[in-house]
Amino acid sequence: MRITIVSGARPNFMKIAPICRAIDAAREAGKNISYRIVYTGPQDDTSLDASLFSDLSMRKPDAYLGVTGHNHSQVAASIMLAFERELDGHPAQVVLVVDDMTATMSCSIVAKKRGLKVAHVIAGTRSFDMNMPREVNRTIVDAISDYLFTAGMVANRNLNQEGMIPEYIHYVGNILIDTIRFNRHRLVQPMWFSSLGLRKGNYLLLTLNRRDLLEKKAVLHSLLQTVIEKAGGMPIVAPLHPYVQKAVKSLEVNAPNLHILPPQSYLHFGFLINQARGIVTDSGNIAEEATFLDVPCITLNTYAEHPETWRIGTNELVGENSFALSASLDKLLYGEWKHTTLPDRWDGRTAERIVQTLSLIHISAPTRP
Repeated sequence: MRITIVSGARPNFMKIAPICRAIDAAREAGKNISYRIVYTGPQDDTSLDASLFSDLSMRKPDAYLGVTGHNHSQVAASIMLAFERELDGHPAQVVLVVDDMTATMSCSIVAKKRGLKVAHVIAGTRSFDMNMPREVNRTIVDAISDYLFTAGMVANRNLNQEGMIPEYIHYVGNILIDTIRFNRHRLVQPMWFSSLGLRKGNYLLLTLNRRDLLEKKAVLHSLLQTVIEKAGGMPIVAPLHPYVQKAVKSLEVNAPNLHILPPQSYLHFGFLINQARGIVTDSGNIAEEATFLDVPCITLNTYAEHPETWRIGTNELVGENSFALSASLDKLLYGEWKHTTLPDRWDGRTAERIVQTLSLIHISAPTRP
């Protein structure tokens, strides 16, 4: 079985890495299975730091489609044309995609039109807001996938309610937890950690990424001021991408305890999550890692792709409400935060279940009508 694994952005590699290791293990055990990694962006993408693939214990992509841009339609069209050429030169039987990016949708459509099996990892997540481009992407991908690999029972319920064929739905667990479990004892303290006067458990970690939030300057300013005021001089560590740094600095929010830093390597950033007093973020992935690591997490959003993070994990949703953020920070800093209960199948064996499923049924599984 030949599998083409698609990545559309840096975070996708965190979810692909354990699947690659599981396929390698299956090959060593005598299974007739191979994979090819395709990155839809360019080879010189600055978000792919030099240590990323060694940090994740995986090989670099076998192919780069070289597509960039922010216009969803143009990016989708360019990826589809480039992926057609990729499959012409390197045929596959299964195309495996993760998450809900434009690349996820585009490559799934190309694969389906060519009569290939489509496997969607982290299927069934829903915001129920079709104004979100990612909601459109994930809904389309789930509708045409032959294997729907879910991270929780909420995702299963969403797919069942949408009329998906039950035999296509496979509850395998959260693939991101495979990665953090594998790397937990490999995390590395950054060289600059001590020079900033930081101590383990005595700083807040702040991350921002959502472009729609960055465009709301008054809202963002209020949220940042709330974090700074509530921190009371405690260091705030903020590793931010250049476009986020630009947006934050334009607000002229100055505080001696706010340390705006460049993006960190995977193992350095994992260390910062693991050792933080608490986290303020707009990232669903970080909320999942925080739940596994039992670190308090406040998410600047009104929904979570994995509701388990706030239902039984360490995550709380405050949206873009400064008052809700303030109340949550009070609980965090006064030591009144809830502790985590790990959701079912967040056990580090998700990739193994995915590969076992593909190995068992890929030949006999019916093609969607």
